[in-house]
Amino acid sequence: MSDTRAAGFAAETLALTHLRRCGLALIERNFHCRMGEIDLIMRDGETLVFVEVRLRARGSFASAAESIDVHKQRRIAAAARFYLAGRPECPCRFDCVVLDRPSADAVEWIRSAFEA
Repeated sequence: MSDTRAAGFAAETLALTHLRRCGLALIERNFHCRMGEIDLIMRDGETLVFVEVRLRARGSFASAAESIDVHKQRRIAAAARFYLAGRPECPCRFDCVVLDRPSADAVEWIRSAFEA
């Protein structure tokens, strides 16, 4: 596993741990389809939550949150629609978990980060 992939996996694990402590339940991790990928799919009560996890790259001028641009949001939304096809309707939202460094005290959870 490359250093970048290992760092991404570690960031997802930190995000997952944080969200579970906050009461969310994991449904799926790293959902892939032809539309894109969703890092975490979780349940928060009755709400299905699609979570994008971002770790700020070293030397990056943009924050981790700023790196989730409109193009990335559209890909996540398209993957979510693919995931939801044929499933019962339920409330959904798009959250982001951003980290400026791979540490549990650096986790920032942004609920309803964008609309689809």
